[in-house]
Amino acid sequence: EVQLVESGGGLVQAGGSLRLSCAASGSTFGADSIGWFRVPPGKEREGVSCICDSAGNTYYKGSVKGRFTVSRDNSKNIVYLEMNNLTPDDTALYTCATLIYCADHGCYSRHRSVWGQGTQVTVSS
Repeated sequence: EVQLVESGGGLVQAGGSLRLSCAASGSTFGADSIGWFRVPPGKEREGVSCICDSAGNTYYKGSVKGRFTVSRDNSKNIVYLEMNNLTPDDTALYTCATLIYCADHGCYSRHRSVWGQGTQVTVSS
């Protein structure tokens, strides 16, 4: 079974940028759907940016459109989340998950989704 490890989080000032990485071991992503989710302080988990299918269709939460970019490098078995123009509202624990699905209003995990442990992103004002 694939294991996922996220990295790249940290403390950044508003307007700054970070690139998160989600590396797989034990297996490969292949063409699996994969996404980034986050849990802001005191809030529920939400889908942020997802690669929905093998065709590479993507989903972005409205508040991150134009600022975040999700991509994958299958040769390295890594999925990236490039985050620009960060705001304090982006502060959260960010986690990647495989075998997600996309619907009209978001991207979601399944019971069989595999999760990483998460990486903390903190944006100061």
